Amino acid sequence: MKLAGINLVKGQKIDLTKGNAGLTKVVVGLGWDPAEPARGFFGVKKQANVDCDASALLLNEEGKLVKKTNLVCFHNKQSACNSVVHTGDNLTGEGDGDDEQINVNLAAIPSDVHKVLVVVNIYDAVNRKQDFGMIKSAYIRIMNAVGNSELIKFNLSDNYTGFTALICGELYRQNGEWKFSAIGEGSHATHINELAERYV
Repeated sequence: MKLAGINLVKGQKIDLTKGNAGLTKVVVGLGWDPAEPARGFFGVKKQANVDCDASALLLNEEGKLVKKTNLVCFHNKQSACNSVVHTGDNLTGEGDGDDEQINVNLAAIPSDVHKVLVVVNIYDAVNRKQDFGMIKSAYIRIMNAVGNSELIKFNLSDNYTGFTALICGELYRQNGEWKFSAIGEGSHATHINELAERYV
């Protein structure tokens, strides 16, 4: 089956490389917008920008993060094997299109890595008193790096109020092929390093 802009629902899994010969490089795009600020007695309350950070964790067959360099995020923009590269930090989420992107070369991922887990967390969430209830229109999508055609998209449409991190989805290896799983779970991790510790 050729992939062409398929919209996934939470919990759905789909083949990426099976039936798509030559698909080796993909772009993981993540997007979100600030929710409308609340109206107070004196009009609209000004809220600080919500700085969401996308990250990728390269996990082994047991779902463990065995090396610090297998965490790709705003302070470590590429994995040691160079197969997963973060393109940079977006501080506000404003504007159209993807807010952050992670390039993944599936063919170059080491054999001991079986999953690339994609997560988003809010920077300094506790001090800023922010959570994912202040974000709307969040999504994760996978594009073919050649031509940037969208293969699949998963809209994170649940109510994530109170959560400071989102487990968006994962690319995972199965029987020599790569697949994608739409996860969409909220988490209370306040920093990417704290979230990563759960997989050690």
